[in-house]
Amino acid sequence: MTAHNKAFEQPYYDEPAVWLEWGPYQAAVLPRAGANLIAFRDTEMHYSVLREPAADEMDLFRSNSVVYGIPVLFPPNRYKDGTFTWNGRTYTFPINEERTGNHLHGFFLDSVWSVDSFGSNSQESFVSLSITIEEGHPIYAYLPHRFTIQLRYSLSMNGLLQHVIVKNNGEDAMPCMLAFHTTINAPFAQGSAPEDYHYTMTIDKRWELDERMLPTGKHQPLLPEEELMKTTGLSPFWEPMDNHYTSAANASGRHAMELTDTREGVTLVYDVGAAYKHWMIWNNKATPGFFCPEPQINLVNAPNVDLPQEQTALLTLEPGCIWEATSRFYFRSAK
Repeated sequence: MTAHNKAFEQPYYDEPAVWLEWGPYQAAVLPRAGANLIAFRDTEMHYSVLREPAADEMDLFRSNSVVYGIPVLFPPNRYKDGTFTWNGRTYTFPINEERTGNHLHGFFLDSVWSVDSFGSNSQESFVSLSITIEEGHPIYAYLPHRFTIQLRYSLSMNGLLQHVIVKNNGEDAMPCMLAFHTTINAPFAQGSAPEDYHYTMTIDKRWELDERMLPTGKHQPLLPEEELMKTTGLSPFWEPMDNHYTSAANASGRHAMELTDTREGVTLVYDVGAAYKHWMIWNNKATPGFFCPEPQINLVNAPNVDLPQEQTALLTLEPGCIWEATSRFYFRSAK
C-alpha cells in the first residue's frame, strides 16, 4: 500500500465523511446524509465527476441533496397520490411534491447509515455502509418490512465501483424498488466548457408521461435527437429533459451512459450493468453545468400501472432473499 492508497474518516466541510484514495482517484461518502457518494475525482487530471456543494452550500445540500453526488432513491421517483397496493397490502407515503400531488424519491435521502468497515490495500480502497429497517425505525411506518440495504464503494485501477445489496430480513415478501439520482458535472474537466460535451445512453423506448409526470403505459416515438442518444450522441443540454426510457444493452451487453469531453479527448463511462431496466434523465431545464442520468430498476409508479411485470420490472423480494447489482465509473480515450 502506498501513500496514495488509503481510506480515512475526515469531515467533508461540516459533514462527517469517509474518504477513499487510490492512485489518482479520490472519493468521499457521507454516512449521515443518506450514504450519498458526494465526490469522485481524478486528482491528476483535475476531473470532478459528480456535482458537489461548496463550503457555503452545505445547508442547501442538506435541504435538497437529490441534486448532488449519488443519492439513494428507495422507492424511486413518483407514486400517484402517494399510495399503491401491492401483494394485498396498501402503502401510503407523504405527498411531498405539491405540483403533481405525488410522493417523490422515497425515504433514504437524509437517512443515517452505519459505516461497517473501510480500508485500503494494493488492489483497492473501499468503504462498506448499511442501513437496516425494522420495527421502530421511522421508515418502517411507510415501508413496513424488515430489510437491509448495503452499499460498498471502492476505488481501484478500474475506477469507482458501486455494489448494492437489498436483503429481505422479514417473513413476508416486499417490493424491491431502487434507483440512483446520479448527478454528473458537464463539464467535469477544468478548462472545458459545456459545448465540449456530448453523451450517449442505452435507451430503447420512451415512456409517455402525463401532466403529473406519471407513465400512461404507452410509448412515444423517439425524436431524431433522441435517436442520436443511441449512436453518435448529443449535448446533455439539447433541450429540457425530464424523460423516462426503457434501457437496451449495448454491444457489450451492458446498460451505460457515456459522456465525452471532445477537448480532452476522454470519455467518462457510467456502466450500470444489466439489472437496471429503466432510465430517468433530468437536466435542470437544460441549464448547463450538470445533468442526471438515473439508473432505475422499475418503471415510475410501477405498482399503479396496469402492465405486466416484464414491462414494469417491479421486483418481488421473498423472505431471506437478496437482490444485488454493481455499477462502475471509469475513463477511456474518446473514439
